[in-house]
Parts: sequence; C-alpha cells; structure tokens
Amino acid sequence: MHLVQLLLPVTGSSDTAARVHDALHRELTARFGGVTAYSRAPAHGVWQPEAAAPEHDDVVLVEVVAETLEAEWWRELRLRLQRELDQESILIRAIALQML
Repeated sequence: MHLVQLLLPVTGSSDTAARVHDALHRELTARFGGVTAYSRAPAHGVWQPEAAAPEHDDVVLVEVVAETLEAEWWRELRLRLQRELDQESILIRAIALQML
C-alpha cells in the first residue's frame, strides 16, 4: 500500500482552480474509493528560483491510499494538473504504507 499525496496550489477564488480541485476529488474517489483534502488552512510555500526573487504559493494537501503504485498514471495526472492549473511543477509523492 501507498499513501499518495498531492500538493496543489490554491489560487484564491479562481473558478478554474475550484473546478479542477472538485473534478480531481471525484476522479480520485472513483478510482481509489476515497480522498482526503486538507484545505481549511492552506500551507504557505516559498521557493527561490535560481537568480530570481523568491516566489510564494498557498497549497492544499490531497491524499489517497493506493493498493499499488501506478507511477505512469500518476505522472500523467501530474502533467495534466500542471496544465490545468497553469503551474510549472506540481509535487506528487508516495510513501510506503503499512496499516496497523
């Protein structure tokens, strides 16, 4: 089993971002049987591109538990989300999970 986490940008009151997030939650629920989104208090991220001013973004954490890790499916999802949310990069990470 794997805990798969997606860090997605919050773009204020953008209708596009809200539609993408809602569609993603439906897609992940249908595929994995459920989804958890930590969206009440966005995390504040900062990064510094080489030779540029620091950039800031607010993100929400979305996670699912997957029986198997289908890396190609997740890669395609990441690329699609980058396009739909107009992002250079979106982080999707997987953590091996042992149910206790």
